[in-house]
Amino acid sequence: MTIELRGILLHGHHGVLEEERRDGQTFLVDVELDLADEHMATSDAIEDAVDYRDVVALVRTVSDARAYHLLEAFSAAVAEGLLAAFPVAAVRVRVRKPDVVLDPPVEHAAVRVERRRTPPQDTRRL
Repeated sequence: MTIELRGILLHGHHGVLEEERRDGQTFLVDVELDLADEHMATSDAIEDAVDYRDVVALVRTVSDARAYHLLEAFSAAVAEGLLAAFPVAAVRVRVRKPDVVLDPPVEHAAVRVERRRTPPQDTRRL
């Protein structure tokens, strides 16, 4: 089962250009969380679930914690934070920058990153 949150709207000071970092700009963050335990979906109790409010709060916290130069670094930081904070098997994060200025114009620039929880290694010797 996958939880999706699309278009988390943030104002951040990320970017390479001085004016992007000084003035800030809009970012849209899309998140997909693959649940590690199907029980989370069947219990119908918020205590067993990934609370969407907590996910959005973590995305905002990562964005507000520092100014990233690259969408790649920002996207990776969000993905790693989500994987560390929630009981999920994998996360996919896409960060879109709708106000990117390029010639010719583009709708947006985006970076997508995926992180998976690595299974514990069996350290026993045969």
